[in-house]
This record gives sequence, structure tokens and C-alpha cells, in this order.
Amino acid sequence: MPYRKVPFVNGGYYHIFNRGINRQETFLSPRDYKHFLETVFYYSIKNPKPKFSQYSETQLFPINRQKKIVDVLCYCLMPNHFHLLVRQVEEGGVSELMRKSIHSYTKYRNTRLNILGGVFQPIFKAVRVESDEQLLHLSRYIHLNPIVSLLARDLNYYPWSSYSYYATKENNLDIKTDEILGFFKSPTEYDTFLRDHTGYTRTLESITHSILE
Repeated sequence: MPYRKVPFVNGGYYHIFNRGINRQETFLSPRDYKHFLETVFYYSIKNPKPKFSQYSETQLFPINRQKKIVDVLCYCLMPNHFHLLVRQVEEGGVSELMRKSIHSYTKYRNTRLNILGGVFQPIFKAVRVESDEQLLHLSRYIHLNPIVSLLARDLNYYPWSSYSYYATKENNLDIKTDEILGFFKSPTEYDTFLRDHTGYTRTLESITHSILE
């Protein structure tokens, strides 16, 4: 049985990522991207609550989006993989979030396409963030994914990342931007940091090494 080397502790920050089995595309339409994000945000909320499929059909179950088992700081969904930067709030929060989100999305996608089997690789990868510097550079790495991968020329026009919440400092209970923006005087200063490709290049190698381990 695979053993996870990285323990998840309360208050710990983690870079979570996973890709499709055999690098296949995991998100085939805007509907898929939207559904996966909604699933992640839903399961980051503290229990008790029904399965996301039941909630999305009725919207009758009261939930408190301010009570979390995991805070989502940054995210970026790409055609065949995703990145999340999170902080665990409740014991077992990261494992529960990923288990339920991936299971729920897999069931949704298989039902929609009338297929069987897994969507993502069986074990998601996780790297613990060890310093403020690493936290900031990971947020930049995650937000710049669409540019580096040539999926977008401008971050403002890529809808499947948390960049817009940082650019506008938009209040949203699903995304906790204060952890990152607190290091900067304004969203504009963060945006300058984000687009500093020289600084990004200096950290890319170490971040990529962590992903490949």
C-alpha cells in the first residue's frame, strides 16, 4: 500500500496537485472546470452536510462557508491537472477534502460521459510549505501556470484560477487571499511580484523538483 511521506498537520500549508491518469485531459468543458471548483469549495466546509450531488440539486441544506476544515489560498485548473495551495484547519482536513472532491468529480464525469474508471492518478501529491518565501513563490507558480503553458496570454482572461481574487481583492468566502496579500502593500504590488519573470525563473527549478519527487 502506498505510504504518504508528507504528514498533514493543523496550521500547515501544502501544495496539492494531481493529474489525469496517463496524462489524459480531466476537464473537457467549462462545465467540468466549474463543477470541480464547486466540489472543492463545498468539501472545504466543515461537516455535517450531505454529498455535493444532493446539495447541488436542492440547495436546501444550510451550510456555513465561514467554518472550514481547509482554507484554499490559491488554485489553478489546467486541462489535465490541477494545483491547490491550502492550509489545514481541522484534523484530517486535507485528506478528507481531496478524497471527497476527487470521488465526487469522478462520479460526476463518469455519469456525464457514461464511462467507468478513475479520472486522476490514485495518489495525489503534496508538498509541505516550509517558509514564507516558499509560500509566496508557490502562489506565483500556481497563478502563472496558464501563461507558462501557453494557454493564455493574459492572466485576466484565464477563468480557472484564483488570480482574479488577488487582482481585485474581491471578498469571497471560498478563497482566503489575506495569507498572501498580507505580505504586500496592495494587490498591485502583488501583481508586480507575480509578473516578475526573472524572480519566477529563479524559483521554478526548485518548485519543479519538488513536484517531480
